[in-house]
Amino acid sequence: MTVRDRLADIEVVGLVVIGGFLGANARYGIGLLYPGLTGTFVANVTGSFVLGFVVYEAMYTDYLTDRGRLLVSTGFISSYTTYSTFAYETVAVEPLLGLLNVGASYSFGFAGVVLGRWVALRIRGGSRE
Repeated sequence: MTVRDRLADIEVVGLVVIGGFLGANARYGIGLLYPGLTGTFVANVTGSFVLGFVVYEAMYTDYLTDRGRLLVSTGFISSYTTYSTFAYETVAVEPLLGLLNVGASYSFGFAGVVLGRWVALRIRGGSRE
């Protein structure tokens, strides 16, 4: 392994750390604005939208660099969204509310990804399906 390879590895870790720091703090802020299930729902749905955009942006426009996508998707989004809190909070509420939370979270999460894809397509200026 060359010095250049090691520096590249350190850069990758640094980007994920910076993105993770920013994502965790954004998630904390969402939790202050919207405590409990609502905050987790907002974070997971908006995170799904951003991840959908970033993934499809790479396919359709390629405006972001690989490093930018790494910073946003692996760093920021992985710290911003939270499956473990979603699972814990869902189990901690009444069963009917828990089922509604699961249904709404998955439905709106998938819709967020689709909307992110749609935005990436619009930025590209095309209509690839």
